[in-house]
Amino acid sequence: MKRGQLSDYFEGVVVKRLSAVETSPETSNQHEFNGAAALRQLLGADDRKNIPARFVWLGQEQEAITVEDTVSWYDARRNHPTRTEYRLYYPSNEITMMMREGDVFFLALCSDGSAMVIVVPVGSTIQNQLLWLFGLEDQPEFNFAFQGVDPAASTELDFAARYILDELGIEPEEPESGLLDDLIEPFGLVFPTTRIFSDLARSSLPEISAQDDPDAALLAWMEREEQLFRRLERRIVEDRISGGFRAEDGADVDGFLAFSLSVQNRRKSRAGQALENHMEAMFDALGIRFARGARTENNNKPDFLFPGAAEYHEPDFPSERLMMLGAKSTLKDRWRQVLSEAERIEHKHLLTLEPGISENQTDEMLAKHLQLVIPRGLHSTYRLTQQAWLMSVADFIPIVRARQGA
Repeated sequence: MKRGQLSDYFEGVVVKRLSAVETSPETSNQHEFNGAAALRQLLGADDRKNIPARFVWLGQEQEAITVEDTVSWYDARRNHPTRTEYRLYYPSNEITMMMREGDVFFLALCSDGSAMVIVVPVGSTIQNQLLWLFGLEDQPEFNFAFQGVDPAASTELDFAARYILDELGIEPEEPESGLLDDLIEPFGLVFPTTRIFSDLARSSLPEISAQDDPDAALLAWMEREEQLFRRLERRIVEDRISGGFRAEDGADVDGFLAFSLSVQNRRKSRAGQALENHMEAMFDALGIRFARGARTENNNKPDFLFPGAAEYHEPDFPSERLMMLGAKSTLKDRWRQVLSEAERIEHKHLLTLEPGISENQTDEMLAKHLQLVIPRGLHSTYRLTQQAWLMSVADFIPIVRARQGA
């Protein structure tokens, strides 16, 4: 599958941890950073006033908060014959008022000349993801560090990169838009069921085989379904917007908000269903016995139970031969939900497609006897200390087979 490149969207980025003097109204109300060398690498030597900027705050669990504003880069001593004093000015807005000491501050220069200011909690999953996306060092310090995005060296946007761009509200262009349009043409302006979409995604990639590489297959199927879904979604949304949101007394604000919310909710719910559909197809192709959504204690429904519900509920069936696998396209803090879903199974497994989960969370999973299963192509987004513990899909399959006597 063809993909774009990071250099299509960004020219470079600087990152630093915020100090008290940069965030506390009691110690600083200037809303400025001193012009460090890293900032000059990013922004150059010329004054650049009122650069259009999107400010983004991304917390641990909450949705992104964004504000459209500006930043300015200038030499306060431009007219002095020998001295320079560069400063980066940012205005007071909802995002900058949320900044706290220790938060991580990213300033990215976009390819269209605008900027993105991204603020995230230190040590968070989104921090890890952004550092990986831009190829930066693991832990930012209190001084700015610069990383350019070289078009000649920029790699294609893989599944992980596209995932992170989506978190930032950036929807990458689809180089294969013509092929995608042909595939979704039969649906018109109506969403098919998720199962139909999942079947279409797999059938459109006949060269992809779960038997050859289950990790690569799962990522390829999910990426293709996401492409198809977003393409059809764009058509449907454009048609709805062109019809307008009008009420008898003027603009139908409530109708617009309800429609916007339905778009976001559909994206989230379909992604989880799609992942389970493709996992089911993978297990079928590999001859693995399983039950999807079978009930256990307290009306819990683990996503996948091995070898099945009958064995789980048979008291004489050995517990050590039972396995369960949760499935969550994105994890956030929801991984704890799987801990109580199958009481007979002490060591549980959870498959997710979220890149770069924080060490704090993976350490807690380990302590709770929860093994994370990540497609091999996403392992590089994790730190080396985490990668040794991660399990790939190809690692998981033989364990299931052994316990089923296959």
